[in-house]
Amino acid sequence: MDIVLDGKKLSQYKYSSEEEFENDIVMFSKALFGKKTVYIDYKKKISGNALGMTIPDGFLIDFSDENSPEFYIVEVELAKHDFYKHIFPQITKFFSFFSNSQSRGDLVDKIYSIVDNNNNIKNDLKSFCKDNEIYKLLKDCIDSNQNILLIIDETKPELPEIFNTYKEWGNMVKLEVIKKFTNGSNTVFSMDPEFDELDFYLDSTIDTNETINNSDYTEEDHLNMAKEQIKEIYSKIKSNLLSIDSSLVFNPQRYYISIRKTKNIVFIKIRQKKIRLIIMLDPKIINENIKKCSIKELSQGVQDFYNGPCAAVDIDNKNNIDEVIELIKRLL
Repeated sequence: MDIVLDGKKLSQYKYSSEEEFENDIVMFSKALFGKKTVYIDYKKKISGNALGMTIPDGFLIDFSDENSPEFYIVEVELAKHDFYKHIFPQITKFFSFFSNSQSRGDLVDKIYSIVDNNNNIKNDLKSFCKDNEIYKLLKDCIDSNQNILLIIDETKPELPEIFNTYKEWGNMVKLEVIKKFTNGSNTVFSMDPEFDELDFYLDSTIDTNETINNSDYTEEDHLNMAKEQIKEIYSKIKSNLLSIDSSLVFNPQRYYISIRKTKNIVFIKIRQKKIRLIIMLDPKIINENIKKCSIKELSQGVQDFYNGPCAAVDIDNKNNIDEVIELIKRLL
């Protein structure tokens, strides 16, 4: 793949080492992931069993949603590495870490120590802390999030099968393909997907016209990590809609719970502190009718994955449900 910039062709740069790739990720982190992110470079081995005795390349905190920041363990890999001998074991070692509260606590201490000794990172985090202390911010982020960001320079043919086979990969691993193109002093990076649409990446690999009542997944699979208020929001949405139309089917799948009538009309993604509804209506109509909840515009590519015009609505307060229910009525 080549890119043309100002009439000059840029060729893809081939990294000679993983360290070289990692250095670019650190140096250009704000450009790649956005101004509301903080990247913490980390190359020292964590003692004990934290992170499964493996070495994370870094940590990323995304403050795009300031009320619910996202925390990522970052693993940077070259596609030329053997998947099952190198990449697969590196990623899977992180899974047990997230389920161990002692490991998470140790990690908070380690990261805070790094931050406390680096004024640039400290000041960057302070700008997003509001009234919270940095230590509390880190603890809340790590306790509330289970994300692993796998950054790779080329796609790997093994990945679709792995995501579809192992629940932990589908639920916890986010994939970002980042390529570098150069010509003399000109340098351009490409990202697939764009970072702000990372949550929708796996949607391109699934069939949104799935078979009803797939027994492999349950509502509890989606709700087990959610806060009690989020469970109440989901229950209220479900009971309200079923009272309007009892023929609706709430259909749990790997990455979402769909609401079906004769076709899928809403896709529900449950997080620990919020519920995201992808509503199959024209984004203009959604913007005109939703005033209390956050709305996320979706690229044309993502809307194509869902087979029609749509936008995402985030709910984190059960008092904001009524306007969403009224909007979904249009699809009934």
